[in-house]
Amino acid sequence: MLDKARVAVLVSGGGTNLQAIIDAEKSGVIKSGEVVLVVSNNKDAYALERAKTNGIETAVMLRSDYGSRAEFCDALGDFLEEKKIDLIVLAGFMCILTKGFTDRFTERIINVHPSLIPSFCGEGFYGLKVHEEALKYGVKVSGATVHFANEVPDGGRIIFQKAVDVLEGDTPEILQKRIMEQAEWILLPRAVEKISAEIVEKRS
Repeated sequence: MLDKARVAVLVSGGGTNLQAIIDAEKSGVIKSGEVVLVVSNNKDAYALERAKTNGIETAVMLRSDYGSRAEFCDALGDFLEEKKIDLIVLAGFMCILTKGFTDRFTERIINVHPSLIPSFCGEGFYGLKVHEEALKYGVKVSGATVHFANEVPDGGRIIFQKAVDVLEGDTPEILQKRIMEQAEWILLPRAVEKISAEIVEKRS
């Protein structure tokens, strides 16, 4: 049997990016990695239902159960290591990770951001706010970026970027949907496959 990278997806909300990864695995776009775990810091995240529907193990870890962000990240890191996770995918995970956590998994954590980094990124730039700011600025092109995650929000090395046109009459919601469909849901599975393949190759 083909050796596959063990992938964990960290989520906080609806899980549309998780769904894109699951679909890409089923269609063969992702062949070097397998999503074996979905962890949420929100017990009501619909992403957990998506995981269960597809037979993927789930876990809920609440930041409020730990005294500090560092304690939470340490416990999360321990859990992921116990599960022998090779690659961590941040798919709308609303928690800033500590340097201690990202150093444990150097270049094994990837994140998707709904803009062309270095534009409209960094602390506080997530969700609709990214698209609101892009439209306010009047940019004609936006897009998505998949990058390695480090302790700086949206600060790690870029893996893939894809530009998406901003159209006359766009609202933040319309632009968000176009960027998801034309960039995020394409780039993130491609990045999962690329890094998974590299991990598997290093092991062989």
